[in-house]
Order: sequence, then structure tokens, then C-alpha cells
Amino acid sequence: MNEYLPLATLLRLLAVLTLTLAPHVGHLPPWVSALIAGLIVWRGLTAYRQWRMPGTMVKIALALLAFVGVLVHFDGRLGGQNAGTTLLCVMTALKLLEFKGRRDVMVLIFLMYFMLLTHFLFSQEMWTVAYLFVCVLAVTAVLIECQHRGALSPRITLRKGGIMVLQALPLMVLLFVLFPRIPGPLWGLPEDSAAARSGLPDQMAPGDISRLIESDEVAFRVEFHGPVPPPSARYWRGPVFDHFDGRAWRDSVPTFASGLSSRLELLGEPVSYAIMLESQRGRWLFALDMPAARSLPDDAFIGREGQLLARKPVTERRRYELTSYMQYRLAPELDEHARKRYLRLPPDFNPRTRTLAATLRTHYTDDEALVTAVLRMFHEQPFVYTLRPPPLGRHSVDEFLFDTRRGFCEHYAGAFSFLMRAAGIPARVVTGYQGGQHNVFGDYYVVRQSDAHAWAEVWIENRGWVRVDPTAAVSPQRIEQSIEAALDAAEGLPGHLAARTRLRFYLEARWEWLNGRWNALVLSYGPELQQRFLERLGLDDLRDTILALTVLGTSILAFMGVLTLRQFAPEPVRDAALREWQRLTRRLARAGLPQRPGEGPRDYAARVAAVHPEWAQAIHHITQLYVRMRYLDDPDPAGQNALVDAVRAFKPRSARRRSWIRS
Repeated sequence: MNEYLPLATLLRLLAVLTLTLAPHVGHLPPWVSALIAGLIVWRGLTAYRQWRMPGTMVKIALALLAFVGVLVHFDGRLGGQNAGTTLLCVMTALKLLEFKGRRDVMVLIFLMYFMLLTHFLFSQEMWTVAYLFVCVLAVTAVLIECQHRGALSPRITLRKGGIMVLQALPLMVLLFVLFPRIPGPLWGLPEDSAAARSGLPDQMAPGDISRLIESDEVAFRVEFHGPVPPPSARYWRGPVFDHFDGRAWRDSVPTFASGLSSRLELLGEPVSYAIMLESQRGRWLFALDMPAARSLPDDAFIGREGQLLARKPVTERRRYELTSYMQYRLAPELDEHARKRYLRLPPDFNPRTRTLAATLRTHYTDDEALVTAVLRMFHEQPFVYTLRPPPLGRHSVDEFLFDTRRGFCEHYAGAFSFLMRAAGIPARVVTGYQGGQHNVFGDYYVVRQSDAHAWAEVWIENRGWVRVDPTAAVSPQRIEQSIEAALDAAEGLPGHLAARTRLRFYLEARWEWLNGRWNALVLSYGPELQQRFLERLGLDDLRDTILALTVLGTSILAFMGVLTLRQFAPEPVRDAALREWQRLTRRLARAGLPQRPGEGPRDYAARVAAVHPEWAQAIHHITQLYVRMRYLDDPDPAGQNALVDAVRAFKPRSARRRSWIRS
């Protein structure tokens, strides 16, 4: 069969295609990964063994089957991050079925360039950028090789490809810094996107928080401007739930409304800090209880339940600075409508817990005393803090409090809130994060998904909403130290926690610091950060920015053009004698006597002397010096200086001008 590319070039092209698609294996359905691998291997064998390419009907049938397979796998959806990327990967691999001429080669190479962009939909970490930089270099090298009918050495194509990529870097940096940033991600992604990935759920049921413990992903990073609160005080407030349906806690009414400032009294000394928040699927901007209204970002407000909320979903990394007060009074007065809402319980659920609440109320008429009694019960009775509690049935709170007594923070917070409501004390569940790990290299704190936590709030007369963490009564180590300290003695830790040795902890801290710098300087470079940076450069408005971008971009392109043109310039003459002889011939050429092709120095000197006898002595003297220096003797400084002086003294144009004046 007639192949457009040599076999070696084709195999290298298939290897680069494999390199480009490899990171998507973890995101593609297994059958798609197997199909792509089979097509690549089949195309290599086809070229090696000279098999026939499939006919048109076979190609159409395979394309339709792949299309329908993707459509069925994603429940009839082709849009979105996962479905769209899967379809693009399949169609790129199917392009190998009609891979013959130059046009097909160029289409596949440009598809590979485009496929590189899709990796950023799943990860924008440093290792991703480094890997894709290698891929760009490889694809560019293959592009150069495919422009030649004969196979080139990989060393040559990689060198030329590397030069092209490096030449593009200054322009890339300029566009990154100066091109106006668009709020939010560049592409609109549905809810299954990377921009809407892991985070706290919008409801809380047994097992929801404990599943996050398995994740080592960063939720946010915190840099304190001053004294750092102890771990037991670092409660990062998130979603608040006031409705219990018998299984899960959730919001009874939309919480995205402001109006809390009039019911919040801040006390004590403030704590100032900055947060670098990872993208998530909600509008929660996590903060220490309680943030001061005067320190809030422009697009944020404190919601009805005390959460810090953004006006739009957080679809990209963002940095914000806050001032919080660890001591406060929240809603010291509670109207009757709110009281009923925070006391509401579903009927016909958990009768034993209701009986326990009634018994406690007969012994403790004071709300604070009843709360203390319940916490003492959690501490003294054999309750266990565990990641692997047994499953619960319809009466989940009853089964947890009286039967299993094994649970995670959501079990304790939910059961405590139910018990408080049954005893007539308004209560609600708060979720967020607790603690944070100090990074000694960057002097900041990292809060991960594994730090997710749930606690309760009860309303006490004249005190307002008071935080109560029943988990602290069962396992104080979880609050005062870390989840590793709380679980290590009781059971096996999650993989990412159990595998932490001293060396690994050091390496992770160093890598985390690098990631933090990468996020702060690159990934979080949005409209706000760009505006502040450009103001420091004196670029206050869009017109100045566009002008600077145009001037600098044009300068970079012109500089690259000059470097490119220099490749076609003649090589500089390194022989000193030849350089002086060429200077002489250029002067004579301007006088109308150029040296002819193949004409030797002595013949040329004789011809010039015949036309201009007055130059004969000078021409013959220069010719003798040149021939001796270039062909006869070893070059010496004295002879070289004599040749330079003789050429400088020879003025053919001046002599010609004087002869013209005399005539």
C-alpha cells in the first residue's frame, strides 16, 4: 500500500499520539481506552505489514458505533467535560482509519494540539503543565518531520521543535500577563466539570463527611497576619442545615440572602488572615467564626445562617482577605417563627431519642445544663469515633445513640441536634472544616478535604447561637490535634494518611509549598489580581493595557523575525586576509570593476591595472600581500597590519573622481 509517511515517521507519530492521549485514561470509560489502544496498535501493524486500509462502509460503521456508545454511556449527553472529551478522543483515534495523505497527517497533528488543551479541564497543576510542555515539544517535532518525505533524526526534529517552542514562550508570557482576563473559566462547563469538583455537599447524611476524609485534595490555604488561633478554635464555617427529614439534614429555605449584620455582635480581639480557596461547586467562602462585615470582599456577604457567601458560584481559584472575631454573639434574640423552624422534627422518627430528651428535660430545666449533660454522656459512655460505622436504618438516631454508638462527626452532630430539638432547645447543624496543617516552608496552613467536619449550634437565651461540638467530647484529639491522632489508635487510617512517613511528610510539605506558589502566581491570576498588578505598572485602564500589549507584542515578533532572518545571512568571514581582500573588491566594484566569477587575485589585479594604470602600483602591492598571507606564508601580525594599511590607503573612488574633474 502507498504510505505518505515513512514507517519510522509514522511510528513516531503514533507514539506521540499515545503520549498526548495517555493522561485521559483515568477519565475515559474502559471500553474507550481499549478501543483507542487497539486502533493505535492496528495502525502501526498495518503500516509494518502492508495491510489494506478498511473501506468506506467499515469506517462509517465504526464511527457510528463509537458515537452511539459514547451517547449511551453518558445517558444521552454529548456536551460537558467528560462526554465531550471522550467523544473527541474517540474521533481522534478513528482518524487513523483514513490516515493516508498529507491532509490527513496535518489534521491529526492539529487535533493533537487541540487535545492538549482538554487536559486542563481536569488538572491545572504544575506536573500537568510540565507534561503538556513535553507533549507540545513532541508534537512540534513530529510536525517538522512530517514536512519531509525522508525520515529525519529525532535529535534534529526535537532540537528544531524546542527552538520553536522557546521562541513562542515570550509571547505566551506577555499574553498571559497583559491580555484582559475574563471573569470565571474561559469555557462554560456543566456541573460535572473540574471547576465544580470535590467539596462539601449541600446536605448532610451519615457517611457524607466521612467520604471526604478519603480525599487528600486541598480545600484552601490560609496565611495569618499575626497570632494564629489554636487548632481547637479553627472552625471554618460552611453550609448550615436547619431541616431534618429523618435521614439527612438540609436547608429548609434558600440561604443565599443577607441580613445578618444587625444580629451579630463581635467581641474580643480580631484575627486577620488571607485565604486561597480552590474552585468548588458552591458559593461558600469559608471563614473563621465570625467574619467582620467591613472586611468582606466586594462580591460577598454574610448569609442568614452566618455563612460567608459569594454572589456567584466559585468556579475558579480565588484569594480573599478577612478579619474574624473568635468571640461573638449571634442572634441573641430569636423570633417565634425562627424558633419553630429550629425545633421542627419529622413525626414518627426516633421514639427512643424523644423519650431520652423528655427524661433529660425533667432533670435539667436549664438549657446550658442539659447541653452539658449530653456532652458528658458522649464522653463517659462507650461512644467510638470511627470512619467505618455500621449502617443505620429508619430510626437512625435511635440506632446510633442506643445500639451502635459508633460514628463519625456527622453522626454526632446530627444526633446531638435532634436530641436538642426533642428537648426543646433550638439547634442546627453546621458543616465546614476544622483545623489545618502548618506548612513550615511557606508559613501558612493547608486545609484539605480530609479536614471536613460537622458540628452543632444551639440557641441559648441571651447568648444567641453557641457552637457545640459533640465530637470533641468523644475524641478530643480530633479537635486539638488532627484526624490522624484521633483515628490511629482505633483503626486503620485512609491510605493518604497512613502512608505518611517523616520523609514523605517533608516532601509533601515542599511540594505543597510549590503548588501554593503556583496557585497564587499563575492559577489565581484572575481579573482582580491582574488589575492590581497592572496598576503597579502604571496601566490603569484598558486602553493603556491594549496599547502596551500591541507595542510589546509587535516588538517581540519583530525581534523573532530578525533572529529568523539572520539564519539566512551569509556566514561572517573569519580569515583576516580574505576579509581585507573582499573589502578591496567591494571598493573596486563600486568603481565599476567587479571581480569576475572564477577570476584569481593576480588576474583580477592585472585587469584593474590595465584599465587604471595609476592604480597599478597600489593594486599589485595589495595583491602580493594578500597572496602571501593567504596562500604562501603563515599569517603574521606584521604582514596582516601591512595589508590592512594598504587597503585603507587605497581610494579608488577618490582617484576616479579626480580624473573626472581633470577631464
